Amino acid sequence: MSSSTDLFGNPVDETRGAPTLGDKPVVPKASRPLADRMRPRTLDELLGQDRIIGPGTLLRRAVEAGKIQSLILWGPPGSGKTSLAMLLAAQTQAHFITLSAVTAGVKDIREVVEGARRSLERSGTRTLLFIDEIHRFNKSQQDALLPHVEGGLLTLIGATTENPSFEVNSALLSRCRVYVLAALEERDIVALLRRALADPERGLGGEAIELEKDAMEALAAACHGDARGALNALELAVMAVRERPLTLTAAMLLEALQKKALLYDKSGEEHFNLISAFHKSLRGSDPDAALYWLARMLAAGEDPMYVARRIVRFASEDVGNADPQALTLAMAAMNAYHALGTPEGELALAQATLYLSTAPKSNACYTAFGQATQVAEEKGPLPPPLHIRNAPTRLMKDLGYGKGYQYDHDSPEGYLPQEYFPEGLEGTRFYHPVERGFEREILKRLDYWRKLRESKGQASV
Repeated sequence: MSSSTDLFGNPVDETRGAPTLGDKPVVPKASRPLADRMRPRTLDELLGQDRIIGPGTLLRRAVEAGKIQSLILWGPPGSGKTSLAMLLAAQTQAHFITLSAVTAGVKDIREVVEGARRSLERSGTRTLLFIDEIHRFNKSQQDALLPHVEGGLLTLIGATTENPSFEVNSALLSRCRVYVLAALEERDIVALLRRALADPERGLGGEAIELEKDAMEALAAACHGDARGALNALELAVMAVRERPLTLTAAMLLEALQKKALLYDKSGEEHFNLISAFHKSLRGSDPDAALYWLARMLAAGEDPMYVARRIVRFASEDVGNADPQALTLAMAAMNAYHALGTPEGELALAQATLYLSTAPKSNACYTAFGQATQVAEEKGPLPPPLHIRNAPTRLMKDLGYGKGYQYDHDSPEGYLPQEYFPEGLEGTRFYHPVERGFEREILKRLDYWRKLRESKGQASV
């Protein structure tokens, strides 16, 4: 195992995960968070990621052979991305350097590149660069990395909670293998908590601590797969009470955890995942699921007016004329929220959600408009027939503008069949109402007008 250094050249004790000066840690154990102290020391200690790093996997075989390529670790908070990166560096005996995309700039990258070049020339040691939150690197920062990753001077391990296909340049992404880390299962969280309570060296094993029955399981369930959050909550609960022996209850642990923020990023993949789930639940006529996704988005901090606009869009796209009142109610809900704000206005959004999810569905309007748009773009600016053009001047009348136009209200039926399409599109039909909701009535009207056209000798459309 190599002795790695941080960005400033300080040696790093990789079995502990803390920078060192000589043989003394820069950050004393007592000052380091429990989650940091309990980082796995071997690949076998890493919990919950056997699918990508377990025995026999491609990555495990590459690590055991001492050769890994650049990769990106994509997973939720607390899933072990940083721990896995440190283990990979230790196992492959690479010079390990870490950067945070939040604070590092192009200058820092250049310093890392120069250090990597010197390390390779002097000792033949390759450099593994770990960039936490790589999705926060802008294009110029990512471009500065590209040639050195491509040339093999740097082996890049990026960690991100966001979909890398959205946030990482395609050129850089194409040179990295993406590994998706899963949120830890509850059993993995429980195992990690037990390990922390039993370990006298790194954990809390030297203290007289007992847990109430099912307290650990309650914490594991509440932290939603976030190992760091679970360990932080355990440590905070222990620190909050001086008396020993200490019995931790589920209530104490959950209070220390506080309310876990729902996984959400209004500019990232989860934003699109949740709005997609909401829209598809509405379309699938499941009011309960639609309400759940609405509540998820609002609780996570989504802009309610964005949700309101999507509700309005849905009213036309997926309900349409099957229930013409849907658009009216959706607009009313958006206006109600605009007037009332949170939390009062959110009830109007919930009402619209229930109405739309239980309304008859038709995408006939959406489909018809899409087809009409496509034809308009393909055919270009075809002129309207002369008989339906406006004729405000004598010259235009002399040219035939408006000649032969029939005023529909002059007929008993209020309908006089005539051609409204430009030449070449006669008889085109875009709108096909469905046999649901109010569009049944529209179908009857269209059928009635079709029979009138046929009776008066005009071709049916």
